[in-house]
Amino acid sequence: MTIDQNMLEAGACSIEDDNEIQNEPKLADAAQREVPQHESSAPVLQHGGDVTGFIDEYGVEPLDFSANISPLGLPDKVRQAIIDSLDKAEQYPDPLCRHLVKAISGYQNVDEKFIICGNGSADLIFRMAQALRPKRALVCAPTFSEYADAMQTVGCEVEQHILQAQNGYRIDQSFIDKIVPGVELVFVCQPNNPTGVITPRDMVLKVLQKCENVGARLVLDECFVGFLENRDDITLTGYLGSHPGLVIMKAFTKLYGMPGVRLGYLLCSDLDFIEMIRDIAQPWPVSQMAQAAGIAAVDCADYAEQVRLLVGYEREFVRGKLAKLGIEALGQANFLFFHLDDNGALTAKMRERGVLIRDCSNYVGLGPGYYRIAVRTREENTKMLQALEDALAK
Repeated sequence: MTIDQNMLEAGACSIEDDNEIQNEPKLADAAQREVPQHESSAPVLQHGGDVTGFIDEYGVEPLDFSANISPLGLPDKVRQAIIDSLDKAEQYPDPLCRHLVKAISGYQNVDEKFIICGNGSADLIFRMAQALRPKRALVCAPTFSEYADAMQTVGCEVEQHILQAQNGYRIDQSFIDKIVPGVELVFVCQPNNPTGVITPRDMVLKVLQKCENVGARLVLDECFVGFLENRDDITLTGYLGSHPGLVIMKAFTKLYGMPGVRLGYLLCSDLDFIEMIRDIAQPWPVSQMAQAAGIAAVDCADYAEQVRLLVGYEREFVRGKLAKLGIEALGQANFLFFHLDDNGALTAKMRERGVLIRDCSNYVGLGPGYYRIAVRTREENTKMLQALEDALAK
């Protein structure tokens, strides 16, 4: 499949990526926006995507490279489904999400009984904490903060296994060695956030085997797997039926560009566990609009493939441009991760130029000077890179 011609004509993506940054049109101040030049007083939030805070501070919208969302925006079919669902806004949503579960079942090729939906994957992680109330959990670091945050709300002792830069932030045997009797939950993000590093399937299976040996559950977060061209070689959905201790997290947020809709789902063949997660939820956790959006999204295979192709081209385009600026970037999904010896100055410099990036200093195992940037359209990526070049020069 090739990238849609309309995307190419709109400048959203181009395969011809060998022009130097200095030969591209120069970016006006603040990403072609009239952003007042002043020292930002905005706090560093736990997550990216704080567009509202930027607008409150500057009065204009930024280029948001801090949140890892589909660069193509909400699919038209999903947008229309949300609009049509407003006719049912006076009705309570189906608490069992029956039509949505059926759609996901076909989409993921898993038994309907293995699926439970929630208000984003974070909702399901916090539900897991409340339902299981584990005493000990193991996570790697850096990784998605909600795993530890959720477990700590119930007094769980969370061990953070620090991933090493010299090892490319990869999970290895030293992580497996920490899965010992008494550990009840083990979290693995695939690919990891914020590093974008993929853990090979054989290594994840070794983690799963060790979990089963000691009686722990493996929670495998696959929210970014949909961006991978080799996703079928990465996902463990085919292992669910034979491994009841395996829990897989998925979400519509990233791939379908709908973080504001809030829709995630959990897969597990342990039906008692599924019932526990369902019982711990607040009533009607998934709105009419979110259920309609999810049903429409699973029917957007062409859109998802366009996103994968676009992200694949643009990720390598941005990575190459960063390398020309002396920046080595990690990442195989829709974002890139890198380090600068600048004591964390880049965030404010880019913000003053109208571009939000993810300051990763608040991740366990990192500190000032670690950053994550999303991969977006060619036009947006070019503007971001020009702002970055200017920020690094001053």
